Amino acid sequence: MLNKVHSLLVENAPVVLSKPLQMVPFSVKQKIIEQLLQAQFEQSLADGDLDFLENRWLKIEVRDLQLVWYISNVNNKLVVSRSEIADVSFSGNTNDLVLIATQRQDPDTLFFQRKLIVEGDTELGLCVKNLMDSIDLTSMPKVVRLGLENLANFIESSHNKTH
Repeated sequence: MLNKVHSLLVENAPVVLSKPLQMVPFSVKQKIIEQLLQAQFEQSLADGDLDFLENRWLKIEVRDLQLVWYISNVNNKLVVSRSEIADVSFSGNTNDLVLIATQRQDPDTLFFQRKLIVEGDTELGLCVKNLMDSIDLTSMPKVVRLGLENLANFIESSHNKTH
């Protein structure tokens, strides 16, 4: 019984959360995302590792949360926008994106399973994928890292019980 509830929660929580998230003004989401990106990629920006994104737009879509935002490197700062013309887009569902962010799931595997959709400039998409692969989880702000790891554990434990 608890396994079934756990699985249903993992499966349906993003849909339930999507409604309240829609009520949060974009400016609030934008500020939070920009602060997290700056904290995570400060050294990468300084090293020039994100120059490939300079004045180009990466669209991120979390389908089941109905969240979309665009990221670019403008004047060596990561900026988030509500609407741009994307050079490349990555879209997936919450659980899959959490597993990618915590390196529990390989983006290539999810791409070939059609759970991660990549569209647009192939070369830029490969640069973004390589960046995802190179993220050092220990460099994430601790509260974000622990939150993501706990969420990934919860998602994985549901998968392990149902498979």
